[in-house]
Amino acid sequence: MSFSLTILGSSSAVPTSRRYPAAHVLNVHERYFLIDCGEGAQIQMKRNNIRFGKINNIFISHLHGDHVFGLFGLISTFGLLERTADLHIYANPKLEKILDNILKFFFEQPLSFKIIFHPIGSKKQELIYEDEKVTVETIPLKHRIPTCGFLFREKAPLLNIRKDMIEYHNIPVKEIYNIKCGKDFNKPDGTSIPNKKLTLPPYKPRSMAYCCDTRYSEGIVKYIKNVDLLYHEATYANNMAKEAREKYHSSAGEAATAAKKANAGKLIIGHFSPRYKSILPLVEDARKIFPNTFAAQEGEVHKVKQTKDKRNQ
Repeated sequence: MSFSLTILGSSSAVPTSRRYPAAHVLNVHERYFLIDCGEGAQIQMKRNNIRFGKINNIFISHLHGDHVFGLFGLISTFGLLERTADLHIYANPKLEKILDNILKFFFEQPLSFKIIFHPIGSKKQELIYEDEKVTVETIPLKHRIPTCGFLFREKAPLLNIRKDMIEYHNIPVKEIYNIKCGKDFNKPDGTSIPNKKLTLPPYKPRSMAYCCDTRYSEGIVKYIKNVDLLYHEATYANNMAKEAREKYHSSAGEAATAAKKANAGKLIIGHFSPRYKSILPLVEDARKIFPNTFAAQEGEVHKVKQTKDKRNQ
């Protein structure tokens, strides 16, 4: 089952000749979540073979232009393609009024699809999305305007039932689902077979945290503990850490510190200032603190593999 992040844009503030503003797509079990929608997001989606029809949920971290200017063009394209599926947008409440005004001004005809707006806050962690496979929670961040990150968690899969036990105990098909859910098996003669003897642990549920834009804060760490994949902004190199704090951004070293303290599996740094023609110095800054650091690069896909869940072994 898929769990992967595609980088569409890694620049901050303005696009460069090689980097686009913030936009990313997370694929969880073929559910595609668009995280931020900077200018050029739909072009990058085309280049990376991400089908527009797969995007049903868009999460906007905050209302700075480099994170939202691509949304209006994308909605227009959806309309031209005569989309019919509902589009869910999760963002600061102010965006709803902005969207309403844009739709009234630029669109002569009603859209062929519904936009369902979900206002979200930025002061506390909240569950904002849930289906049978994944949950999404907000992460309070520290920026110049209300901003939140997003924590995506795969739901725990069912237990794996042992085929040899099915045959040995002659387990009927109607009981298999209950056993996968953790129940013991009661045989017709009254004997109870413990679930642990019938099943094997499933893979460990995977997770990804998105923290952009934000000043480094110890308070963020508690929300991202043990995530498999952490995307954390690193707008500046370490030698500009003071400027990063003043502008409510993070340095590469601070992003790495967050990853280390959170015991993250892998760190992706991004949201690079356009002043950097090469981002290698930022990667080097981060790897001194958290070796498993990688730079966000347009078009790259970061996969989180399944690993065995050892909690019940």
